[in-house]
Amino acid sequence: MEFKSQLMDAAQIHRTMARLTHEIIEKQHGVDGLCLLGIKRRGVPLAKMLAENLYRFEQVEVPVGQIDISHFRDDRGDAAPPLTAADCHIPCKLEDTTVILVDDVLHTGRTVRAAIEAIFRQGRPKAIRLAVLIDRGHRELPFRPDFVGKNIPTAKNEKVVVRVNEIDGETSVGLYSL
Repeated sequence: MEFKSQLMDAAQIHRTMARLTHEIIEKQHGVDGLCLLGIKRRGVPLAKMLAENLYRFEQVEVPVGQIDISHFRDDRGDAAPPLTAADCHIPCKLEDTTVILVDDVLHTGRTVRAAIEAIFRQGRPKAIRLAVLIDRGHRELPFRPDFVGKNIPTAKNEKVVVRVNEIDGETSVGLYSL
């Protein structure tokens, strides 16, 4: 993979996440009944960032959990190991809850499909909304995010890489050629 350009630095990501937080508050008419679920790996720190912003803007702690979609992928030939309790952490009762599913990059839509299947294995939420930092296009499944940080049209031979401090030691978004 060859680095092409930096698309966002840490400050731009934090501003974008603040804007997404305001959009969530506006569209949901507040934060009552919300639960944030980050898709492992980088969706989890982004969900936590949204939760911190929601607390800062609304003084309400919104539950944050995580979904591991590896057992629900339909585009991998290898068999996934059996589910364990650590794979999904949903900190609230899903019924009567609006789940904001959080991921770093939306590409084909297969990760979103797998995450929705994982959520439905745990319960049936009132609604599921999708928040992504980057939408790069090239959808294979009919998913459209409700909240988008930035649309970045890409070629099929390019890759968008999101780095978050908690996992990578830095926060940035870069574009690479394959």
